[in-house]
Order: sequence, then structure tokens, then C-alpha cells
Amino acid sequence: MFSKINSAGLFGLNAFPVVAEASASAGQPSFDIVGMPDVAVQESKARIRAVLGQLNLALPGGKVTVNLAPASVRKTGAMFDLPITMALLELIGVIQTGTDDAAFIGELSLDGTLAPVNGVLSMVLEASKNGIKRVFLPAANAKEASVAEGVTVYGAEHITKIIDHLRMRKMIAPEPRYMPSVDEYIGDEDFAHVMGQYAAKKAIETAAAGSHNLLMLGPPGSGKSMLAKRIPSILPKISFEESIETTQVHSVAGIIDPRHPLVTRRPFRAVSHTASGVGLVGGGSIPKPGEISLAHNGVLFLDELPEFDRKVLETLRQPLENGDITISRAAGSVTYPCDVMLVAAMNPCPCGNFGNPKKKCTCSLNQVRAYLHKISQPVLDRIDIQIEVSPVDFDDLSQRKPQEPSSAIAERVQRARDIQAERFKGTGIRSNSRITSDIIAEVCAMSEPAEDMLKRAFEKLGLSARAYDRILKVARTCADLDGSQIIEKTHIAQAIGFRSLDRKYWAK
Repeated sequence: MFSKINSAGLFGLNAFPVVAEASASAGQPSFDIVGMPDVAVQESKARIRAVLGQLNLALPGGKVTVNLAPASVRKTGAMFDLPITMALLELIGVIQTGTDDAAFIGELSLDGTLAPVNGVLSMVLEASKNGIKRVFLPAANAKEASVAEGVTVYGAEHITKIIDHLRMRKMIAPEPRYMPSVDEYIGDEDFAHVMGQYAAKKAIETAAAGSHNLLMLGPPGSGKSMLAKRIPSILPKISFEESIETTQVHSVAGIIDPRHPLVTRRPFRAVSHTASGVGLVGGGSIPKPGEISLAHNGVLFLDELPEFDRKVLETLRQPLENGDITISRAAGSVTYPCDVMLVAAMNPCPCGNFGNPKKKCTCSLNQVRAYLHKISQPVLDRIDIQIEVSPVDFDDLSQRKPQEPSSAIAERVQRARDIQAERFKGTGIRSNSRITSDIIAEVCAMSEPAEDMLKRAFEKLGLSARAYDRILKVARTCADLDGSQIIEKTHIAQAIGFRSLDRKYWAK
């Protein structure tokens, strides 16, 4: 006797097709699962026996073997409970036909209830690529899975509902395809409430328009965190493709809202300085995504930047440069996307008042140097825009003049992003911050005065090749905000001005 059922497995974000094959042969009664199963898969034997008992069924006599093919790939997690059970039900004749074009994914409780699993969207998308037309899974995962095109999703609360459906007794209604409404930013955090800080607002607008990394340095109470919290209010709308990518990462991490399973707003992840390297970039024996991947297509906010462990910050260098992070373990390597806009905030010294004209700094020069140099030059080089945030003037606070609302800034940011979307169509590049070296000369064409200014700055300031490229990318964004096809001298001046902190503070 032999049967097989289609399913899918997951390692990190990488989904792969799996076939649960079941056979029964003469011999001592036994039940074995092979095909590189982990402990959770091996434990499914006890769960499956209990479920069969609830259905008043039993394993066939003799030697029962279940193989999870391909046998060369490690199988992890409890999502194989349902496909193994369905293979056994087909083996004993409870299910006879109608499963060739179907896949089954789900964990079973002892009473046969289907429990949700993480990473369903990635697995269903992979199943669809491999010709699967129907997917049966826990009802709690159905809405998330319905986002995938080309496959009909059936969600069930109990395994008996799937059995009845396949035996044509009582059909399960297919899950309607989930189509989210446009999720505009609605919240109390609006730039209209921020008095003054015009230079900081302009820098933040530029950073949002080109997805550039941003560092804000200033004394306590100057408004760095307040400004950062308002960045979501001006971010451009997330595309459907970006939404799917971000949802896949969140699904693997198990932080999807079942009622609204598609991420329709750019993530904003604020991380405490107590975060470990694993918490920030991901890891574990079965690598999970870290905060930098959970912020994919959005913002990663690191407050009190020097308070982070220096080794932890150094782990950000490669992901910030490449837009993805590869985590290697004995079981295999996992690559998670992490195309993020890094926003960092910090004080200039331990007491916070170094350079503050209104308060005296109590730190020694050595303390200031040691504090600042917790941030290495390679990390600084990857931050395109570095600005100083000064305390708000009394006049700005007392006069309470109407400030520009986030909606007006967001319109300019969206226009700049639309220009970039048209410019980079078909290249895989989504923003100016990701312009590659092979096309930078083409897309960052400068006027002659602009080129002369950049040349003088490069020679006078001793800029690195990376700093040169990043200034050019920021200047491109400044030009996009102005609606200019050519980078002018004013745009180069703006971009150079946005990189002044490393010379003012870190050169000492």
C-alpha cells in the first residue's frame, strides 16, 4: 500500500515543496517518519495517533513508514502534521481521490483541531509556483494565504471538515482573495505639531524621499525622538510587491495579525539599545528574522545609538550596504531581505550637552571622544544624512505659528518616489539610496558648476569613494524633490551639508 500528499516546508524565508509519502508493509507493527525530520516532526507521531483515535481510526497493521521528500532537506516545525495525517488517511482508504493538485499545511491538536503555523504565505506562494491549485490549511491562516495568486485556499477549523470536503459530503467554501483597502497613515504624530526645527525637517524629508539613512545628533530634549516618530506620517505608499515581501518576513516571525494579514503600511521598528546582535540582525538554531528584516521596506529606528554594543552595531554594516542579511548555521543558510531606511539618534556626549550653547557640558574631552567613537567610521560612512538637532528657540515655542502638516510633506516625498520608480523601472532598484555604481554616472548627471563643487569638496574634505557616491545619491534626491532632471550646484551643496557631523565631531 502506498500514498502521497503534497505539502511545503520552510527554512527561514525559503519555502520548498515537500511530498509526504506513506507506505505499509508486513512486519512488526511500527510507525516511522524519515526524510531528515527534526524533533517537532518526530513528535507528530504522538499527535497523529491521538487524532486517528478521535476519528475512531487506527494505523494499518505492520510496518508503517512516512517519508518526507526530498529526503536531503531538513524538515522543521509542526506544519507537517496535516499532510502526514492525510497521507495515512489515503493509505487506509478514508480518502481515495482528488489530492493530486492539492497541498496540505497545518499543525494538529490532539482532538483534530487545526492550529495555525508561521510562514504560510511563503509556503503557499511556493506551492503555487509548483503547479498546486488548491491548498488546505488552518482557518486562522486562510486569509493570509489567500493573498497568493493562482491558488484556491480552503481554511478549516478541524480535520474532519477537510475529510468531508474531499469525500464530497460537505464542501468548504473557498477563502475569498484578500484585497486590503488603501491604508493611509492616520495618527496623532504629525509634523504640524513640531515647532521650528526647519533644517531637521528638510533633512528628514530628503531622507524619506530617497530612503537614505539618517543620523540625528543633539542634546536631550531637542526633539530627536519626536521627529523620528513622525517619519511614518510622510513615508511613501507601500507597493503591492513590497507589501508581499514584508508580509512574508512578518509571517515567518509570527507577528501577522490574522484579521489584517497583509502589511499595508511601511514598518517602523524602534529598537532598544539593550537589543542583542541576534535580536537586531536575526539568528538562532533555526534562523529567525531580526529587527532589521522586520523593518524591510520601512524604517529601523535606533535611539541612543552609542549605548548599543559596538559589536552589535558593526553587524549592521553589511546588511545596510547590501539590503539583505545571510545567516549561516549548521542546518543551512538563510537570507532575509532588509532594505531599510536606518534612522539613528544620539547625544553628543554622556551628559548630552557637548556643544550646547545653553547648558554646560560636564564631560571631559576624553569622555566625549570615547562616547563618540563608540560609532565606528565604517558605520558612519553608511549613513547618508547626518544632521545636528539644536534645542528649539523660545520664539518658535511661544508664537505657535502654524507648521507644515505631514500630508503636505508626504505629497512631495511621493512625487519624488514616483520619479524614482519611473527612472528605475525594470532594474530592481526602488530608491536613490540603492543606485549601483554601474549606473550612477548615468542617473546622477550634474551641471558643470555642480561637478566643480563636488570635485573641490572631494579634494578639500578628503572624502572616501563611498562618501562621494552617497553625496551624489543624496544630491539626486534633492534634485528629484525640486523636479530637476539635472543635479545642480544647490543640490550638491545640500548633500554636502548633510554630511558635516563626521568632520565636526568625529575628526577630533
